[in-house]
Amino acid sequence: MQTMSPNHTPDTASVFQLKGSMLAITVLELARNDLEALDRQLAAKVAQAPNFFSNTPLVLALDKLPAGEGAVDLPGLMRICRHHGLRTLAIRANRIEDIAAAIAIDLPVLPPSGARERPLDPEPEVVKQPEPAPAPPPPPPPVAEPEVRPTRIITSPVRGGQQIYAQGGDLIVTASVSPGAELLADGNIHVYGAMRGRALAGIKGNTKARIFCQQMTAEMVSIAGQYKVCEDLRRDPLWGTGVQVSLSGDVLNITRL
Repeated sequence: MQTMSPNHTPDTASVFQLKGSMLAITVLELARNDLEALDRQLAAKVAQAPNFFSNTPLVLALDKLPAGEGAVDLPGLMRICRHHGLRTLAIRANRIEDIAAAIAIDLPVLPPSGARERPLDPEPEVVKQPEPAPAPPPPPPPVAEPEVRPTRIITSPVRGGQQIYAQGGDLIVTASVSPGAELLADGNIHVYGAMRGRALAGIKGNTKARIFCQQMTAEMVSIAGQYKVCEDLRRDPLWGTGVQVSLSGDVLNITRL
């Protein structure tokens, strides 16, 4: 008769969970099959905003290339992107040769997208000049003040299809946000109007970020990748009221303002 070891337990306890997550992914849409020009232009973009291109997840969109363009050197294209800090997760393609090249290197292939995508232009970063040292005898050193993160303020209504990103700080919208619009911020999001689109705060993993809305009727809210969609939000008794959204562990909490 087979005996069971005292340290052995039946394989009934789950060792994993599948969870949905909404993350901000940058899409690089290739307009021409010219890797040398791409390398030069990416280098210029990185020089303007190096932090934006630090380990940024990327989807390579090859589905908008003109019909007459030749086959893309996919490994070479990925090497150029990686050199500039972009990490390729998948490609979006419709040509057979591009799909075959991705399959050959075990890279996921996404179907062509019909969604409206807006250009994402990182704002140039300002390099602060070091302050000169005080002349001797030195006065008592001043108390260091915490660095103020930049805050992006939008005063006009955000229309459907628009995407607004506050890199490195908070996003404040003093008008309404229409369905189909998307707000993204590395920090907090404040909406002083009707919030009917999507709001994604702490998109680079800031679990302390929050979302503040005067009227919560959103399509989706997300903090650090954890999200709730409209169907979940409508069941909340605070739907349509002023709320704040925070993250506790993996759970989004919605409380009254």
